[in-house]
Order: sequence, then C-alpha cells, then structure tokens
Amino acid sequence: MEREKHISMEDCLRVGTFVNTHGVRGEIKVYPHTDDVNRFSDLEYVYMDTKEGLYKCEISTVRYFKNMAIVKFRGIDNINEIEKYKGSDLYVTREQAVPLAENEYFICDIIGAEVVSDEGVTIGRVKDVMQTGANDVYVVGMESGEEILIPVIPQCVLEIDFEKKIVHVHLLDGLMDMNRKKK
Repeated sequence: MEREKHISMEDCLRVGTFVNTHGVRGEIKVYPHTDDVNRFSDLEYVYMDTKEGLYKCEISTVRYFKNMAIVKFRGIDNINEIEKYKGSDLYVTREQAVPLAENEYFICDIIGAEVVSDEGVTIGRVKDVMQTGANDVYVVGMESGEEILIPVIPQCVLEIDFEKKIVHVHLLDGLMDMNRKKK
C-alpha cells in the first residue's frame, strides 16, 4: 500500500467497505457498494480511505463468498498489517468506473442537486438516494429541516440537469403530505 497524494475524493467513487478480515493471511471481506459484486475482478487496484489518508492498494486476488468480495492486496500477507484499517471505504477513480448506459448516473452525482417543481418552486436538495429494488427514492432536505421522499419514476422525476445540478420534478397529489417526515 502506498499513500496517494494526487487523487481528490471528488474524483473517486465508493465501490465497497472493508467490513472484516478473512483468515490470517491479510485477506479482507468487502461489502460492495456497486451493482455487480464481480466488478472487483476487473480492478487492478483500489484506493482505501484511512485515518492516515488515501492509500493505493494493488489487488492480488479476488474471490467471492455470498454477497461479499474476499480481496487480497499485494504486499499484505498478515492479518495484523490490515486489521487496523477495518471499516475503511474503498474507492476507484472515475476512469476506473464501469461505463454507464444512457440515462444512468452515479448516485454521488445527484447528491446535493437542487430539486425544483414543475411550477418553478424550489423544494430542497437531494440529501440521499434510497435504493428500494423497485425504484430509487430521493431523500430531499427542505429549508424547514423536514425531509420529503420523492420516488424516481417518470411521473415524478421529469428531468435531471447534471451540468446545473438541478432535478425537475412533478409532485403528485398528496406526495408532499404523504411522505414528509420531521428530521
């Protein structure tokens, strides 16, 4: 592992979290934050975000068990060398990212976007994206401190302007009252 000084976190996408060690030879269990856990097989290296900074970790081997990736980094051969980094997130650069299909985007690119109704009223900003299986749901923080949940369906999300970071939405009747929650 070598410390990386030239990569900005804004240029990175989280692909997993180091949740536990596996065995005594330095392997780690990675909970994936990607649609395809097998994605780790295509990576030569990842960046680990530790308390000491961002480290470039060259991947030596990857195998899979249940919903986890078991990853071994080159030069890490002992549980004691890696255990202290447990809980760290693993990142890739945008250049390493899987190419997106049309109308797909990375969740990190929508966080912070302004949400505006089709009537021109600013509702708030996207704070989080919940992945429900059926469709994503935007968690929108309003100025009042309340949050509203907006389903990402064609009837609600009309357009996303990534350059201006604006999400244009149509609020279905009752949507504001139905899922508004106090923070």
